[in-house]
Amino acid sequence: MTVNFQYVDVDVSESLSAFTEEKLDKLFNRYEFIVGADVFFKKDTNEPEKNKICNIRLSLPGPRLFATSSEKQYEVAVRETICDLERQLKKRKEIFKTH
Repeated sequence: MTVNFQYVDVDVSESLSAFTEEKLDKLFNRYEFIVGADVFFKKDTNEPEKNKICNIRLSLPGPRLFATSSEKQYEVAVRETICDLERQLKKRKEIFKTH
């Protein structure tokens, strides 16, 4: 399992990376077919309220999964994005079971 972090126009934060990796580890342990993840942190300058954006792309057999969310804080955006990915992974796991 590999996790690649990219900070786009945002200062690199070790605590945010550790928080995100901790949350992703739970997904990796539950869904062993995940190969890796790409995490992108961005800041939307056009949006005054929810301007912290988190994009996560998961690599696994078949098409990649992608989710994004924008919130007031990066930690909340990470939680929302991972929640969306978990819903997608549950659907994907059901497809694997039927084949």
